[in-house]
Amino acid sequence: MTTLDRCDRCGAQAYVRVVLESSGGELLFCGHHARAVEATLKPLAAQWHDETNRLHEKLPSPSTSVAEN
Repeated sequence: MTTLDRCDRCGAQAYVRVVLESSGGELLFCGHHARAVEATLKPLAAQWHDETNRLHEKLPSPSTSVAEN
């Protein structure tokens, strides 16, 4: 998933992609809305791709990513 993928409910960055078994339709959700619909949609999903772990990744700080002279 990329930063351009947006939640179908609120427009925030999507971290969960759901492909429905019956229609093959695709839904995208932010972490909040994925948790809100998980119990209902997961049994209907052919695929549940969850990247919410990326929300907790530490990015390198600018001071450590710049080479020391």
